Amino acid sequence: MGNEVKVGLGKILILDENATRAELVSHLLGFIGEPCQIVTKSEFAEACQPEENIMACILGALKSGDHEELVASQPAVPFLVLGDTLKYLFDKKNVIGMLSEPLSYPVVIQQIRDCQEYKRLLPKRSALTDGSKFDGLIGTTNAMQTIRFLIKQVAEKDANVLILGDSGTGKEVIARNVHLLSTRNKGPFVPVNCGAIPGELLESELFGHEKGAFTGAISSRKGRFELAQGGTLFLDEIGDMPLQMQVKLLRVIQERTYERVGGNKPIKADVRIVAATHRNLESMIDEGKFREDLFYRLNVFPIESPSLKDRADDLEQLIQEFINRFEKQHQARFSLTERALDSLKQHKWPGNVRELGNLVERLLIMFPNQTVDVHDLPQRYCYTDEAPFVPEYPDEILERQALNDIFAFNDEEESDEPDDDFVMSATTFADPTTVMLPPEGLDLKEYLSELEINLIEQALQNCDYVVSRAAEQLSLRRTTLVEKMKKYDLNKDE
Repeated sequence: MGNEVKVGLGKILILDENATRAELVSHLLGFIGEPCQIVTKSEFAEACQPEENIMACILGALKSGDHEELVASQPAVPFLVLGDTLKYLFDKKNVIGMLSEPLSYPVVIQQIRDCQEYKRLLPKRSALTDGSKFDGLIGTTNAMQTIRFLIKQVAEKDANVLILGDSGTGKEVIARNVHLLSTRNKGPFVPVNCGAIPGELLESELFGHEKGAFTGAISSRKGRFELAQGGTLFLDEIGDMPLQMQVKLLRVIQERTYERVGGNKPIKADVRIVAATHRNLESMIDEGKFREDLFYRLNVFPIESPSLKDRADDLEQLIQEFINRFEKQHQARFSLTERALDSLKQHKWPGNVRELGNLVERLLIMFPNQTVDVHDLPQRYCYTDEAPFVPEYPDEILERQALNDIFAFNDEEESDEPDDDFVMSATTFADPTTVMLPPEGLDLKEYLSELEINLIEQALQNCDYVVSRAAEQLSLRRTTLVEKMKKYDLNKDE
């Protein structure tokens, strides 16, 4: 029949102790081309193994009444129940629908389609059965599950694949997985960036050349098509290919043969073509920049590579993957706080996965074997109104630091002759060990503050308020001196 549905996810089990009805259902399924098997209750559990070979179970009458127990025993199998008396089973999530007599062809077809979706999107199947075969496709969001499903569907076919998506989304990773899961996986995977090769050299790069074909062709050379024989040729950035090369590529796709530049011997193109681009090829067709006939030759099976902003829930797994990749190179790891991860999830990621990889490597360099908080992230990734943590220290530590700032002068470089400018040195002041405590005592913190203010003012005046020079005289970092000037309000009077 013209409306036949080929599910392709295994056979349908029929468990119904109403033998006449079971035979009727079996004949109907056979008529529409769906493989099926009538089983008894005792045979059911064994018949469900392996579960990936079972598309659905049509469940009818059971004298024992163990319907609920039987449905619960096979959560990976979608059930269709026969008759209104079993409608109470609908609260079980793997009971997908109901068939009523007389059986209707359109209803049966639709219910089978719903069972197909249940099997296709089954989390256990996606995560364990399919996921173990893929390489580098990180993530469990719906977008990534769809990518895996599409790759699995097309990989074993020899159809041309066109991967679309923004730069940095991992289009080459998708192409490699199409190759790895294909029957050509024993052959080579040969990538070509069509945008990185000058137009006048692209023909030779793709098809090779014979000795003397042009100036500089001192020997014969194989092209990428020839190198990819028996495998997959990945044409990255196909949208950047010049129009004259598009014509030649189209001819090769149509005729499955080509010749080297300067040669006349036809070579069979035994390759599977996977192309990719970040450009809108349909708009380029309207502008006359891309051939419509080539587009339809390549766009047999399109796959949309999702942007990172559309799968933020994959961020944690992707970050961990990059940390594992870079750990050996940088001999370090890091961890993220929840606040930092939440902030990264709010970023738009214009550079996609490539941008994330660069950020992870930067954080490994800056914070080796540390925990990275939201305020440790570069400013463009910091989406928070919370103030950063600023530690407060006990007075004895601050007083010790004040003494260090005042008396810790740099003795590494000493000049034999004094500079023409005033140079502050340790000999300018009395030995601090000779300072006597007054009999009435003193406020040490106030005394040190006044001394610090006095010395900073002298340094600033001597250097005409050039902060960097004053900081050198005090052996302080410029930023430290600026903070102290703010603290004591030591700005130059206008």
